[in-house]
Amino acid sequence: MLIVGLFVIAALLVIGGIDVTAAQLARIRLIDTADAAVLDAADALDETGAYERGLTHSVAVSSATVKQSARSFAVARGELEGIRAWSVNDTTRAEGSETAVVVLDAVVDLPMTGGVLAALGQSVSLQVQSRARAPLQP
Repeated sequence: MLIVGLFVIAALLVIGGIDVTAAQLARIRLIDTADAAVLDAADALDETGAYERGLTHSVAVSSATVKQSARSFAVARGELEGIRAWSVNDTTRAEGSETAVVVLDAVVDLPMTGGVLAALGQSVSLQVQSRARAPLQP
């Protein structure tokens, strides 16, 4: 009986370790994608704002240009390994007129317990946020 109990505990530890590792790898992929999307969005010049206020020490961005650039990047990027679905969150925006903020939401596929969670109507969700500014050199 003791051996069976120890085997069950060991199996649960292995299964948990595999799923936690898969979730962490998915999180890292999502962070990399958010970083790439925000770098692209930080270069999305808000022409109206640039012509009205001029350029200071970084590219002028607006919430509209940041959202449009991030969504275009998401379409071009496509699927991510280990992630069932991901999207650009509506809170993606510009902070001030110089900083782009991209927020991504995702649902993770867990290799060992994903089917059980899906049967229970549950899922593992992630949200990451990244900021960038595109400085101008004189």
